Amino acid sequence: MKRLELFGVFLLLLAEGCGPVEEPASPPGEPGGTVIQALEDENGLTGNGLAFNGLAFNGLAFNGLAFNGLSSSSFSAWFQQNPAEADLVMKYLVRCAVPNGQNRTYSNGTSTYVWPGLLGLAPDWANDQPATLAEQQVVSACLGALVNKYGRTVTLSVLGTDARSQRIPYTPSELSSYPLREACFFGNLFNGEGLFVGNDQGMLLATQSSLRACALSGTNECPPLVHIGSCHARCTPDSTGTYFTRCSRNGVNYLPMTTRIRPQDIYTCGDGICQATESCGNFDRANSCKRDCGTCD
Repeated sequence: MKRLELFGVFLLLLAEGCGPVEEPASPPGEPGGTVIQALEDENGLTGNGLAFNGLAFNGLAFNGLAFNGLSSSSFSAWFQQNPAEADLVMKYLVRCAVPNGQNRTYSNGTSTYVWPGLLGLAPDWANDQPATLAEQQVVSACLGALVNKYGRTVTLSVLGTDARSQRIPYTPSELSSYPLREACFFGNLFNGEGLFVGNDQGMLLATQSSLRACALSGTNECPPLVHIGSCHARCTPDSTGTYFTRCSRNGVNYLPMTTRIRPQDIYTCGDGICQATESCGNFDRANSCKRDCGTCD
């Protein structure tokens, strides 16, 4: 399980969160060895943040995600446009691309920023080589997988492979803790092809809502994410049917990320709680939920 957030076109504003948590070694019979747990409190990216145009072209993507790239004048110029937002961008970018146990550091002369790695999805890029096409795809997908419309936090499971087709470890207990198959995320934000999301097993009903509306609504709730309908129409599952290994759009094949969520993260109008995803009104719909949120007058 892993915690990550969205890379806008190029990168949207990311919300705050806590550091990574690790799970003990898998019990006998469970795959994966030591498993990185869900990035529980970092799935808080809103779809209304700033777009960091040009990250892929400022030397970082082509010089490597280490000393050479982070010391370039083009990276420094990009970072200094808005250090607070750029810090958040790099925080999650490094967590996607760089392995657990490694940090990336940048100093602008007055402040030093340290960003810890986590998933290691882009091994060549993390080792100061240009990002390969596969690395661009998996980093884009992994950053997109944890966006939510409301800027709140919610836990989820992220499944897929790194750029070398090595599976992100998971255990049966992870799958049982996050039993609802949610969505697929794929695309390439580095070259401008965009970022796409599809439903894995259905969309929300009119009475339902979720912090994960970007994936579950079936509409374009969170630009630049583009909703493409069912994952199963565009994606190929792995041999066990647990996650998707390839998705395609406009004749291009992508390496995707697949997400799973918990039942309690889908809310229903009428449960007696006015959720952040519900609105006052005169009906029993999530966007007009009199029973939970009252009337609007």
